[in-house]
Amino acid sequence: MKRRLVILTEIISPYRIPLFNALAQNADVDLHVIFLAETDPTLRQWQVYKEEIRFSYEILPSWRKRLGKYNMLLNRGVARALAACSPDVILCGGYNYPASWQALRWAGTHNVPFVLWSESNAKDLRRGHTLVELLKNTFLRRCSGFVVPGLAAREYLCTDKRIKEKVVFTAPNAVDNDLFSTTAAAARHNADAHRRELNLPKRYFLFAGRLVREKGVFELLSAYATLDESMRREIGLVFVGDGGTRAQLERQAAAISPGVIRFAGFAQREQLAIYYALAEMLVLPTYADTWGLVVNEAMACGLPVVLSRAAGCAPELVREGWNGLLVDPRDVSSLALAMRNLADQPELCAAMRVNSAQQITHYSPDQWSIGIAGMVEAEAATRD
Repeated sequence: MKRRLVILTEIISPYRIPLFNALAQNADVDLHVIFLAETDPTLRQWQVYKEEIRFSYEILPSWRKRLGKYNMLLNRGVARALAACSPDVILCGGYNYPASWQALRWAGTHNVPFVLWSESNAKDLRRGHTLVELLKNTFLRRCSGFVVPGLAAREYLCTDKRIKEKVVFTAPNAVDNDLFSTTAAAARHNADAHRRELNLPKRYFLFAGRLVREKGVFELLSAYATLDESMRREIGLVFVGDGGTRAQLERQAAAISPGVIRFAGFAQREQLAIYYALAEMLVLPTYADTWGLVVNEAMACGLPVVLSRAAGCAPELVREGWNGLLVDPRDVSSLALAMRNLADQPELCAAMRVNSAQQITHYSPDQWSIGIAGMVEAEAATRD
C-alpha cells in the first residue's frame, strides 16, 4: 500500500530536486512537497530548476525579512495545505520557522507521525543561544521520528539528545552524481579552453562554498600563505562562492606573494563542476557544516578531499589516506601539511581520484529515497 508522505522544506534547492525525483519514483511512497518559499535571494544565488521537477509540490504564500544573521520567514496556509494532502507521515526539514511549529501542532492534533530531518552534529563548533537550544529541545521531544544523513547526526541525537535509536532512520545525503561526473569529464576534455575562459591557474587548490568565517576560509588562506614559495608559484588557490567576508579575504590575499589566488564568485551547478574537474583537490576546513554537500559534488567529479573533522560528512565520505586527508578545524599548520603532502604526491592523488568516484556511488539519490521510504513505512505502521 502506498503511503502519503508530505515533506515540508524551505526552498527549491537544486541539490534536493534529484532526491525528491528519486523518491517520487518509489512504488511505496506517494510524495508531495510543500515549499515555504521558492528561493532565498538574500542568501544564495541559486538558479531554480523547475523544469527538472518530477514530483508533486506547492509553494506557500510567504513573507521574508532578514535581520542581521537571522532569517524571518512567515507563511500562510500551512494547516490548509496539510489538510488537503491528508498525509500518512510528515517529514519536516527544520524547526526554525513558524511553519514548522504549525505543522508539528497540526500533526499532533490529527495523530499523524511527524518526523524531523535533522543534520546537526556534536562536532559542529557553533554554539546555540540558550533560548534557541531550549526551543530545539522542546521541538525534538514532540517529534515521533528522525531522519539523519549519517553517523555524526545519529550520534548527536542518540547520545547528546538521548533520542531512542529505534526512531532514528538514516537516508544518506546525496547529489546528482551522474550530472557532476559527466560534466566534469567533458570539462577535462576541453581543459585549456575552460582555464582561459575562467582565468584559472594550471594547477590549484579549490574551496567551494559560502565565504563566511565558519567555513574556515581564513585558515585556508593562512595555510596557503605558509606553503613553500616554490609550491605557491606552481599551485594557485581558487575560492568559488560569495559571502560577507569576501572583501576582507581579497585584501589579505593581495599581501600573499608569490602565489595566484582567484575569487571566482558564485557559480551555478554546471559551471561549478568545471571548477571541480580542473582542480588538484577540494579543501574544506569548515567548523560549522552539518554535512558538506560540496564534498559529495567534488567526489562525484573525482577529486581528493582535504576535510575538517567537524564536517558532518567526514565519518562517511573521507577515508584517511584513501581518498583524502582529515584535519582538525582551525589548525592552520595541519591544514597546510595536508595540502602540501597531497600536492607533492601526484600518484597518490591519482589513486584518490578513483577512490572518491567509487565511494560516492554509495551516496546517491536512489539510496536516499530507499532510506526515506523505509522511514515512511515504519512510521505509518504505528497508525495502522
